[in-house]
Amino acid sequence: MTPSSNKTHNNKTPPPIKGRVGPQEASGDNCRLETPGAFGLIVFGASGDLSKRKIMPAVFRLQTLGLLPDDFYILGSGRSDIADEGFRSTIKESLEKSLPRNFNEKNWEAFSSRLYYQSIGYDDLEAYAALKKRIDSIEPNYQTGGNRIFYLAVPPHVYEPAIGHLVAAGLAKENKGYTRIVIEKPFGHDLESSRSLNTRIAAGFGEHQVYRMDHYLAKETVQNILMFRFANSIFEPLWNNRFVDHVQITVSESLGVEHRAGYYERSGVIRDMFQNHILQLLALTAMEPPSSLDADSIRDEKVKVFRSVRPFDLDRLEDTIVVGQYGQGAVDGSLVDAYRDEPGVTPNSTTPTYCAMKVFVDNWRWNGVPFYMRSGKRLKRRMAEIAVSFKAPPHQMFDAMLGEHIEPNVLVMRIQPDEGVELSFQTKQPGSRVCLTPVEMDFSYQNVFSLEAYERILLDCMAGERLLFVREDGVEATWGMLTPVINRLEERPRPEEFPNYAAGSQGPDNALAMMVKDSRRWRRI
Repeated sequence: MTPSSNKTHNNKTPPPIKGRVGPQEASGDNCRLETPGAFGLIVFGASGDLSKRKIMPAVFRLQTLGLLPDDFYILGSGRSDIADEGFRSTIKESLEKSLPRNFNEKNWEAFSSRLYYQSIGYDDLEAYAALKKRIDSIEPNYQTGGNRIFYLAVPPHVYEPAIGHLVAAGLAKENKGYTRIVIEKPFGHDLESSRSLNTRIAAGFGEHQVYRMDHYLAKETVQNILMFRFANSIFEPLWNNRFVDHVQITVSESLGVEHRAGYYERSGVIRDMFQNHILQLLALTAMEPPSSLDADSIRDEKVKVFRSVRPFDLDRLEDTIVVGQYGQGAVDGSLVDAYRDEPGVTPNSTTPTYCAMKVFVDNWRWNGVPFYMRSGKRLKRRMAEIAVSFKAPPHQMFDAMLGEHIEPNVLVMRIQPDEGVELSFQTKQPGSRVCLTPVEMDFSYQNVFSLEAYERILLDCMAGERLLFVREDGVEATWGMLTPVINRLEERPRPEEFPNYAAGSQGPDNALAMMVKDSRRWRRI
């Protein structure tokens, strides 16, 4: 990408919040979002749910914010047999629903003129040859220089045939410009399948071309973990086993499986949430300082964390892992069905919808510090956070006077729904008596301009910034950690034990007991 193909975003409303993490000077101009060079975005599964709910709205909003170049096009591709106008009509309807504040006819006209569609059978090699001809016919109108991004918004079982046919049709080559491929999680079903997928990718694409997407990494608070730790000298010296008692990582959902029962029955919560989102949060929290803030240096340190996690004792999984499945209950005052009563779910399903894990990172920094991680569906509310609980003062001089235990300091990085950071600490209540009360310092992103996760991660892909994407060795390291656990749990299904928590609750009693056994307690969901 040549300097002439860039433009700096300095004439729109958003203030200078930097779109990507990297070495930069203190001046505001260096913190502004930069527009990428010209490109073509080819979306497989373009008429599907993910494209209509996330991808197209993200690209549309980026254009309305002035963050895209003058020259770009989108070629939708999928099994639906529709023409360009039919595709545009479908996308227009979805944008009107998802972005009512941004949508107007002027913005739509500027966007829709760049939309095209090519039907394709994912197993049909000849269809990929036709796709290549269509791309070649569109590109000269937009002066993209051959820059192409292939986005696989398709079911996971389509990944390998689609990738293989892209390679066979010559669409993986980088002739004039760049060629990139974006793959949504899950990256495989277990360690063996993830290796198979990576092998298929490597047969035609270089690792520098591959963008494995985990949209959680694009959330502002997740990105801020690195800045918070390594740019503030008051916290990093405390970030170790001398001062930290334990860490809790929570990603809870109030929704059920919705329309994803077919996928979820094959996956369950460990594959769906732990292999990617939650272990990425663990790595960012526990990693050592990288040598620099470039993508590979950070990903090197994350992989070191995965390799330092103590292997699970498969004969005593109950000591470190609790799984659950939601039953009937009430969420936000409305009665909801049990998981087994959801459409598409097997009546005696043993698929876990909840999991809590206790892990240890066996290195000098974290030796002896437990990391408690949990995720589940149909819990009390939607919430995602990392809570670092510090140790209590070594000498509790106030115990005798106050007659109660003093709560330790807790640093909470909120990921959703209210992104921000808060720190709790003790202060004296006003008055003549010595009484303590906890107070909080709080920073929220609510009133700060920031891009949505898909907007941010797509913009970084267009710019060639790979920090927010997962590398091959990181994928295999996480699957290597979890596959033995998943296999052991699936070897001994116990349908009579499910359901074991009510929808709208805090989760299974066994998960609460796991913390009580360690003289700790979960934070409230």
